Parts: sequence; C-alpha cells; structure tokens
Amino acid sequence: MSGLRASSVAAARCLALALALVLALMPLSAQSAEAQVVRIDPLIADGELTMDIDFDLDLTRSMQDAAERGVSLSFAVDLMITAPRWWWRDRVVVESTLIRRLSYNTLTRQWRVSAGDLYLPVGSIEEAVGVLRQVRGWHVAPVDRFEPNARYDGRIRLRLDSSQLARPLQVDALNRGAWSLASPWRAFDFSIQQTDSSR
Repeated sequence: MSGLRASSVAAARCLALALALVLALMPLSAQSAEAQVVRIDPLIADGELTMDIDFDLDLTRSMQDAAERGVSLSFAVDLMITAPRWWWRDRVVVESTLIRRLSYNTLTRQWRVSAGDLYLPVGSIEEAVGVLRQVRGWHVAPVDRFEPNARYDGRIRLRLDSSQLARPLQVDALNRGAWSLASPWRAFDFSIQQTDSSR
C-alpha cells in the first residue's frame, strides 16, 4: 500500500514538474518577435530603380513597452544586388540600408514613423507597425547602373537595429531574445528591359 502511495506521489511530482516547465516556457515563446519579407517588387520610376516591399512584422511585448515609454526603435531594411559572374565572385552593384524609426512622444502622446527628415504621424502603435510593414518607392540606384536585359540577383531583410538603442538596452538586447528581430534574407531577381528608342 505504501509503495502504491509513493508511486502516486512520484507521478504527481513529475506531472507538476512538467506543467511548471510548460508554464515557464510559455512567456519565452510569447516574447519572440516575428519578421518575414513577403513581397518584393522592383520598379522603374524617373530613371531610378525603386523598391516596393511588404513585410510580416510583429513586435515583442518588451519592444512595445519600451516604445510606449519613449524609447525610439530603429528598423533597418538591408538590400544587396549583385551581377552574376561565372569566372569570379558576383559583382556587388548595390548595397544599401533604409533606416526607419518608430517613436512615441510621451508628452504629446503622438506616435510617428520617420525616415531621415521625413516623418508620418499615426494614432497608435498598431498603425505605426502597419506603416513599418510596407516600403513604397524606395529609390535604390540610377537605372544606368544596370546593363539592359542582364539578370541581377538581389536579397532583402528587415531587422531591429539594436546599435541605435540606448547603451543599457543594447546590453539587454545581447542577452534577451525579446529584443531579437531579424527576418531571413529573401532572394529575388530582375532585369532592366531595353527600350526601343526608334519608336
């Protein structure tokens, strides 16, 4: 009888331990940020190669809390375009980064997303993240940098630029997955079609 009771106690302890482990891991999974490049559209406008890009982006609770306390979050869109060469390494034609900043003014209670000197005011953090999920008309390079009808390979990713955080948060970012956000590189290819100038 005592052996049966001891085995029941041991089983109950194992079950409690397993439940504790599940509960302990749940906040970690809830804290993971997600980012994916879902659409890339190279376009020609006014003699420039431009990019329209869509992202799937979700912030962690830590990122949202920090932003709501007035900490600016910088997001980098990294782009690399190469020309394939069979006899040597691919030639890098374009290497560029677009920085966009999510910020909140705690005095005016105003959210905004900025790129350089330009900024867009929005009403909530949800709207701000919605803006960050899209890049439209990013001027990448003059068209004359590309050979007509040649194939070019590109890749794009989105990441949180933790180097722009305040120093204590930079240290925290190195130690906590809650501050880790980087999409996988998304590959694409394109060519600039030659136009018939005689028409």
